[in-house]
Amino acid sequence: MRSTTVGLTLAAILGGCATGSDPGRTTPPVVAGEPAPAASPSSVSQDEARARALMAMGDLDGAAEELRAFLRLSPDAVQARYALAVTLMAKQDWSSARSELDEVLRRQPDMVPVLYSLGLVRYALGDPSGAMEAYRQVLVRNPDQADARYNLALLLKLAHRDAEATPEFLAAARAGHARAQFFAGTAYARGLGVEPELARAIAWWSRAADQGSLEAGGALGELRQAALGKVRRAPAERRAIEQAFRDYRTALWSDYPELTKTGDDDTVGGALLRQGRGAEAVPVLISEALAFSEPAQTLLEDLYFRGAPGQLAPYDARILGYLKTAADEGRVRARIALARLYAGGLGVPKDTARAIALLKSTPHEEAQRLLQEISAATETVPPSSVRP
Repeated sequence: MRSTTVGLTLAAILGGCATGSDPGRTTPPVVAGEPAPAASPSSVSQDEARARALMAMGDLDGAAEELRAFLRLSPDAVQARYALAVTLMAKQDWSSARSELDEVLRRQPDMVPVLYSLGLVRYALGDPSGAMEAYRQVLVRNPDQADARYNLALLLKLAHRDAEATPEFLAAARAGHARAQFFAGTAYARGLGVEPELARAIAWWSRAADQGSLEAGGALGELRQAALGKVRRAPAERRAIEQAFRDYRTALWSDYPELTKTGDDDTVGGALLRQGRGAEAVPVLISEALAFSEPAQTLLEDLYFRGAPGQLAPYDARILGYLKTAADEGRVRARIALARLYAGGLGVPKDTARAIALLKSTPHEEAQRLLQEISAATETVPPSSVRP
């Protein structure tokens, strides 16, 4: 689980401590009906400044000591107490952190960041059920808290409660949580808590991969290798994977109800281009091309070499990245396109040797024809100018 607090840093937490009271309070804090010792503004400010400085230096012990000194004067300062709890979490002093978090919640039961931190601490203390309850309390107060929902889902999954975990993963995935999107894809691929549906698995993995999930990218790469016949799969399974990629491409249109499809070969990315939305079109075209859309591949090649006036300059780095990925997977069109750009130095340093190597390992008529053209061109220049 991600050991973060809900959008808060220690510095932000300490920001509420400078007055020695809770935000919005104008009277000295009181515990159990007895007046707390008064703290002068200068001493409070010095305590806070020392705690900040010690945390900046990585001296967690010193920061905790300063915060405890502050709390002896202002025991109801919940932000300072929460800062102490987070400091103790950083020290992995989970039991002490739990005590401070409980004290904060006794005073302010609805503090969502504290409940989230309590989930982390209870999990670290070997209490997954307590952690689940803490995350559920977060979600009661803030249903849109995707991190808490993801952590709850992960704990349910670890407890082999997939029927409960998958809806939570899906809710966090819809909120844009990349790790949840990966697990949502895995759930649909394996039928964990839902009916298996490979096209939906591809959709969720694609969203996660767009956010940088290496696991999702790897899962999609394995599927593409199976569809390309690069790994051994039963014929029926390979056909099912190919159909899932087609279904995924079809389903992409539902994400853009404002677009009009002009024919069976039309692409969502192409429709976006027609509306002048070139920057938005490129990642969609890449998703379609990775899902084996030949029209999307052709359009990406044209966009790379020519650009789109007023929308996209030639030699877009995103398209280059796609061509490299597809070429590495053995996709013939991508290997030929990549050889052309290396041979011509188009958006990359000219590298004739690399172009030739790509074409030699591509058993395709067009590749061999281009190989002859490049080889003939290199014979007309002095040998010293040709890279070995």
